[in-house]
Amino acid sequence: MPSVDLQEYASILGIIFAVNQINTIPSFLPNVTLGYHIFNPCGIPMQTLGYVLQILSGEKIKAPNYSCREHGEVSGFIGDTSVQSNYAMAQLLSLYRYTHINYQTTDSLLSNRKMYPTLYRLLKDDRIRYAAIINCLLHFGWNWVGLVAPSDNISEMELQGLSKMMTQHGICIEYMISLKVDFKTHVPESRCNARCPPGYRKIPTKNIHICCYDCVQCSEGEVSNVTDSESCFKCPEKELPDKKKVKCIPKKYEFLSYDDDILTLMFLFTSIMFSALTLLVIGNFIYHWDTPIVKANNRTVSFILLTSILLSFLCVFLFLGCPVDITCMLRQVSFGVFFSIADSSLLAKTVTVCIAFKATKPGSYWRKLATVKVSNFLVLFCSSVQVLICAIWLSVSPPYQDYDMFSVPEKIIIQCNEGSVIGFYSVLGYMGFLAAVSFLLAFMVRTLPDSFNEAKYITFSMLVFCSVWIAMIPAYLSTRGKYMVAVEIFAILASSAGTLICIFFPKCYIMLLKPELNTRKEICSRKGTCENQ
Repeated sequence: MPSVDLQEYASILGIIFAVNQINTIPSFLPNVTLGYHIFNPCGIPMQTLGYVLQILSGEKIKAPNYSCREHGEVSGFIGDTSVQSNYAMAQLLSLYRYTHINYQTTDSLLSNRKMYPTLYRLLKDDRIRYAAIINCLLHFGWNWVGLVAPSDNISEMELQGLSKMMTQHGICIEYMISLKVDFKTHVPESRCNARCPPGYRKIPTKNIHICCYDCVQCSEGEVSNVTDSESCFKCPEKELPDKKKVKCIPKKYEFLSYDDDILTLMFLFTSIMFSALTLLVIGNFIYHWDTPIVKANNRTVSFILLTSILLSFLCVFLFLGCPVDITCMLRQVSFGVFFSIADSSLLAKTVTVCIAFKATKPGSYWRKLATVKVSNFLVLFCSSVQVLICAIWLSVSPPYQDYDMFSVPEKIIIQCNEGSVIGFYSVLGYMGFLAAVSFLLAFMVRTLPDSFNEAKYITFSMLVFCSVWIAMIPAYLSTRGKYMVAVEIFAILASSAGTLICIFFPKCYIMLLKPELNTRKEICSRKGTCENQ
């Protein structure tokens, strides 16, 4: 048989006495007689629900939503001291909208008016009691305590709520003891003389048994330089944590440095080597200035082309070292203009080959165009368009020095922001347009009888040029920092070297090693005529 709870029995006697007293005073509730049904559910929720339904439907049967009573109305219900029983009653009675009075349970969940709209409590919830306990502890300066409670479900919930509030107020719990029915106790193993070292922060584990926090290492970008710190702080944007996360250290700057970067040394050596090679070719052309091989394909355009190739090699120096505003503006504009001059020169050479072939026929209209002025005009006009694009770009939104602090967390990338993206891609697009036109025109006239097959050489050089820059664009867009700049430098060096080798090395070979071919007779035999030479 279940044991009798003397406290509940005393409460029941109090209710019976109060009802009887009210009924004996007619003036208190005139024409109303109070009654009562008292059941002992023994704290079992299912039994509680059965008794509630029995009271609602009648004394003998349990019929939800039906009332079999012959007289009298149910005014309300009074719960017992069991939390589980009051939960069950509150959920059912909130559906029927009957008043439910609770006089002893202090669980804060029962204060939810949305879930239990008809439940009225005569006591404050547990949070008031918890706050009083915590205020008492703080008053006496007790921040390291132990908790002892019975081993029932209610006490477990109360311990969790109280320990959570204690943790929020910085009070540590050394242990929690649950008193079993057989009076045996369980005290978890006591530790946290442990303290959080620098680089770690204190963080509250759901059910606190031994202390109120664990030590967790600071997150990425954060440091903690004191023992038992409750929080970590972020490093400034230009600094990052050290390996132990106890102090902030300056980030390294990344760019193509002259001091300790192997890529810079490689590009520097390559640029100087090809610049010197271009100067040798220019000197060779000047030395053989009046020979047929130099005169055959427009000396002025050839010299302009060699100069633009030389300047393209030298503009690599603008991409090396720490970028500043002036070098950011000059680097893209310079290589864009120099390459446009080179492409314009090759286009002029190709047009010259085409015009020269058509001008061999007597009385041809093309004879009027077979002059040096046409080639020079093409070079000047096509180059001027690129200069105009660059001038507009610099006047509207020029490139400038920029700091990228987020692409690589441990480094600050010093780079050039292109300013106007439209301006940058307009320069590249026009340069690609000139190269494509030169390639297509040279490809179409490659079989024409030309001195030393210059149309074929232009076709090869433009094929190299277009291949390099088409491959460069996706590589350029997929990299960051100094490697993005390295991709562009490689494209400049490769395309300039390809043009120099394809166009001028065959001629230098003849001038230096096969001088017998550098005659007017040989040129006439290759062209099929000696006219216009």
